[in-house]
Amino acid sequence: MSPLLPLIGITRQGLDLSELRTRAKEEARRKELANVKSARLSQAHSQKLDEPPSELVQSKVSGTSSTRKDSSPVKALESIINVQRLMSTPHTAEQISALWTTYHASRTGGTGRGFICASVPIKLYNKMLSIGKQYPLFVMPVPREGSPAVSPEGEESGVAHEFYFLQWDFHAPPLPPSATGPDPFFPAPPSDATALPQTATVLFTPLQEYKLRQSFATPYLILTFYPDFAQTHGIVLLRGEITPSAATAAAIPSQDTPAARFLLSQVDAQLLAMGVQKFYLWGNESEDSSQGGGRNAEKLLRQFHEQPEEFNWADLLRHARLTS
Repeated sequence: MSPLLPLIGITRQGLDLSELRTRAKEEARRKELANVKSARLSQAHSQKLDEPPSELVQSKVSGTSSTRKDSSPVKALESIINVQRLMSTPHTAEQISALWTTYHASRTGGTGRGFICASVPIKLYNKMLSIGKQYPLFVMPVPREGSPAVSPEGEESGVAHEFYFLQWDFHAPPLPPSATGPDPFFPAPPSDATALPQTATVLFTPLQEYKLRQSFATPYLILTFYPDFAQTHGIVLLRGEITPSAATAAAIPSQDTPAARFLLSQVDAQLLAMGVQKFYLWGNESEDSSQGGGRNAEKLLRQFHEQPEEFNWADLLRHARLTS
């Protein structure tokens, strides 16, 4: 785990705020170009003429692959739950949400460790998606109780916080779900009237580690928003995956055992997920909008991206405490 960071002087360690944001944007552009190149190579490979026609037809008919047909690196929802079965019988949004929660609670030997989950109303998801596209980078504080921060003067300055660097990524929307699945021979793209919202992911990496390793830094938590049921049930499924420790990944390939260890605690993962709501959900939809929380969140995001010289770490911690 990265060292605890004092409130004062954080931007003097490694990169400053402006350079951090600039390098993150450059890395995002490189990642986007790499995804486009990978998609083109994959398409070219699939169109090779030396592949036997019988094998080509068989692969299309089977439809057993869980990989997305686009360039998205996101694991398809069909590989987690049986979407076709859910669509073949009547299910309410509440029932799907309950099944989603039950499934993740059964992971890791029945402890649920290593995962968090939720269902988000489509209206709120569209709001967060819009703000996330406008401000895709940010930092989130996580309190470390019992570890007081020390100011440069050597005096205690309250509870210490560990800061996590946040980055939104956006991917192609999935095909609308159905009881029969998409036609393997004619996978026509959905029209504008039936197109689902984009899939989105949010990556969290300790700020100190990101400063040191940048694109090689390990994300401790990955949130994935699945909009597959957005039109049919009005919800978006949220799945949070906590990265297992190196020892766990090497010794236990499936990580589905109570002995598994992770880089982040369940409580910290919940706090980071709640932080996304605090800072990326403004207006009447936000629970703290009556107290000016939405205006404060908008101000902090705007300063982080557009006016880094005015960004104040104390204001960030104050807003995080007020909306906790």
